[in-house]
Amino acid sequence: VERERKLVEARESEERGAAEAIGARIGALAITITRKVGENDQLYGSVTNGDIADAMKAQGFEIDRRKILLPDPLKALGETMVPVKLHRDVTAQVKVTVAKDA
Repeated sequence: VERERKLVEARESEERGAAEAIGARIGALAITITRKVGENDQLYGSVTNGDIADAMKAQGFEIDRRKILLPDPLKALGETMVPVKLHRDVTAQVKVTVAKDA
């Protein structure tokens, strides 16, 4: 039992270290998503965690959309810090900018 516990702790420590390394790279990431807007800069539709996951995948980060902790879809232009849960103890912040489609 003691040996099994040590193996689990070692594996957990290794996973946490890998998640922290990925989190540091994600923290430096800036995503820009363009959307069509109407009068008064009101968005047509919204930006969801699926849209953010697709934008991250385009930049080389394969993150499941369920790990992007977006409480409500983004419905306004501007910058937002969005948390991404990489591990039970590791959460990174990615900067998402919603901009007008030209």
